[in-house]
Order: sequence, then C-alpha cells, then structure tokens
Amino acid sequence: MNLNQLKLLFSEHGCQKVYAKVLSPNDNSKNQVYLGGSFEILNIFPISEIKTEAPGDWNRERFKASINFSWLTNDGTLCSAPNSQLILYPKYPEVRFSGFLSGCINPPSELMSKRLSGRVLFLSVTNNGQILGYVTSAESPLAHEFESLNGLEEIGIFKVVNLPESQNNKERLIKELYRIHNLNWITSKRLDKYGNILPCGYSNCGGYTLEAELGITPNGFSEPDYLGWEIKQFSVKSFNRLNSAIVTLMTPEPTDGFYTQEGVEAFIRKYGYDDTKGRENRMNFGGIYKSNKEHARTNMTIKLIGYDFETGKIRQTDGRIALIDRENNEAASWSFSSLLLHWNRKHNQACYVPSISIKEIDRKYKFGNNIILGTGTDFQLFLKQFSIGNIYYDPGIKIENIFTKPTIKRRSQFRIKTKYLTDLYKHNEIISLV
Repeated sequence: MNLNQLKLLFSEHGCQKVYAKVLSPNDNSKNQVYLGGSFEILNIFPISEIKTEAPGDWNRERFKASINFSWLTNDGTLCSAPNSQLILYPKYPEVRFSGFLSGCINPPSELMSKRLSGRVLFLSVTNNGQILGYVTSAESPLAHEFESLNGLEEIGIFKVVNLPESQNNKERLIKELYRIHNLNWITSKRLDKYGNILPCGYSNCGGYTLEAELGITPNGFSEPDYLGWEIKQFSVKSFNRLNSAIVTLMTPEPTDGFYTQEGVEAFIRKYGYDDTKGRENRMNFGGIYKSNKEHARTNMTIKLIGYDFETGKIRQTDGRIALIDRENNEAASWSFSSLLLHWNRKHNQACYVPSISIKEIDRKYKFGNNIILGTGTDFQLFLKQFSIGNIYYDPGIKIENIFTKPTIKRRSQFRIKTKYLTDLYKHNEIISLV
C-alpha cells in the first residue's frame, strides 16, 4: 500500500479528506486511542448518540458517543467494527477512541492491540457519515511516505490529506451566495420536503427564502444545511450594521423537567401568563432568560448545572441547562449530552447571512453582500457564552383557544447578538461577495 493507493480507496468510498495521526505506544485497544484535548474532534467525526456514564471505579465521569466505524482493508473492502465509540472525558477535557477491534471480523489486531510506536492511523468520513480507518506499521513504505509530506493542514492532533476529488465547498458557497445577492429582491418563499416552491407570507420567512434559493429542503436531521455549512439568516435594517442583529443559534426541545414530564400544555398553564396584548383565549410563555437572572414576569431563572464557571469545563456528565422556578423545581431542562450532539455537528462551519425585507403586495427579501463565516467550534465555547449572558433562552411558547380546542405552539430558542459570534468560533471571517 502506498499513499496514492490509499487515497484512491478512500475516494472510492465517498470521502473527501483523510485525517492522519502518528500513534504512540499508549494508543492501543487497551488504553484507547487519544484523539484530542477538546471536543472539537466531534466537528469532524459524526456521532449518532451520546450517553452519560457514571464515574464508577475509574472515578472519571464521561460521555460515550456511538459511531458508525469500519476498517478499510488493502483490497478496499470494509470490515465493520460495531462496538466502536468515542469516549469524552469532560473534566480534562479529552476524547478517546475505543471498541474498534471488538466484534470486527477482520480487525488489524496486530497493530492496534500492542504497544508500538510510529504506527500511522488514517481516518476519514464518507458522504453518508460512516467513519473509515486504516492503520499501517512504522516500518511500512506508507508510513515513511506520509512522514515525508510537508506543509499539511493541521486540525488538532491530526494532519489533513486532501483527496483528489475533494472540492472547495467554501468557494462554492460564496459563489452561490454571490448569485443570490445579485438577484436583488426575492419574493418570499419556502420549499416543502419534496422540493416544491410554496409561498411564505410570515414576517420570519427570510431563512426559508434563502434556503429555498440554495435548494435546502426541510428535514429533521442534525446535519449542516449546505455543502457542510450551517446557514443562518438574520434580519438587519442596514447592511452596514451587522453587529447589532439577533440570530437564533438552535431550537432544541427540552429533554427533561416539568415541560417533558407533564407536557407542554401543563407547562404553559402552570408557568405561563395571559397574553400581554389582550388577545383572549390565549396564554404565552416568553421573555429573555439569561444565566442566573430571575425573569421579572415569570419569576423563573435559567441556570447551568454541572458547569464550572472558573475553568469553563463540564464537571458533571448529567449537567444541563435548567429553567428553575422559585421553589427550585426544574420546569424544563436541556441535557449537555443532547446539546453537545447537536452543537458540534451543526456548527463546525457556520455561515451567517444578513437580509432586509420589504412588504408590498408580497413580502420580499434582499440578501447582503457581506457574510460572516465561523469555523472550528467547541461546545464549551457555547457554554461559556451562555454563562456570561451573551447567549440566552428566548422562548415563544403559547396556547390558543384555551377554552375550546387548545392549539399549542412550541418554540424554544437559544439566541445571540451577532457581535458575539466571533467568541463561538476559533476562526472568523467577514467575506465581501462583491
């Protein structure tokens, strides 16, 4: 096996980049393989589920993340390793790879079960989210060829090898947004799940209109929107004022608390209030909730539980963002594990696009010539910004027709001012499209 042959095998399975690490003796099936000192690695390797694990005899709390992993053989066939997982230790933090030999029919046990230095592990991701791995010994021609490469991009502990078929999705994205900018005013619209264009008459249709132009159809998957980029539209009054807008980062439903246990209607009836505009037969639950500040109308406080403000680290794997009433009851909560699964995968590469709207016969949108790009994030950056109040909870939950046939609207939003976006990403750019 040489490097060109290996690159071709990865390409044939729909991969675009290969991430390579020279292994230490401790990187083996017994000690686990060290993948990095932050959760940034989750931006690269997709996970399907995160479970919390009690400290046990190890006295180390951890998350266990399921992955779809297979070993790549010399002839290009795949050998599934069904028990593979990523272990996330939040107190350090660090991520390790384990279970990669268990249950596999033809695993590279000779190389991955022993304490050997200089081995090279190659990992990549297919278009459908499967992780592929290949390992070679320190004495192999492949290892020597890899070590001779210079000027490779580095992400964490990995060196990145681009494949011949890999495309510059950033350039493609910018080119497409330039096309949309040049369309000037676009009539408000949205796509259904089949890709059909439908009218969109609401005041918040800017995001739907942009997604329709990009061909993004609605789905329930926690994956980036377009060419590996998460696309976020935000409304402005002037394209020269990008820092004063509000953008919604994500809209996850609570995973626990009274809201989940008793239902949304019971939650609003207990914690909500009559519509402030006097609309009858309606109750709302809204407002801005910042960390550790009681809300004047609802007397509720949102808190980070299991998070160390001084170190910026997660201290409990059952940690959560919790909305708490004056009796210290958790009205709603979002587990760190559920938010972590969503955040790193969706926000590894994010693009924020400003828009201006007008209302004539139909609503129309124009999209700005300056866009904000953020790459390289970590869930602990999200928690830090939440802890200091830059990210806040802004629900828009309501019941209409309370006394007849109740209709419920769910909307749990986590939002931020655009001027704080740079604190969520390790690399930030404002790109001019013209």
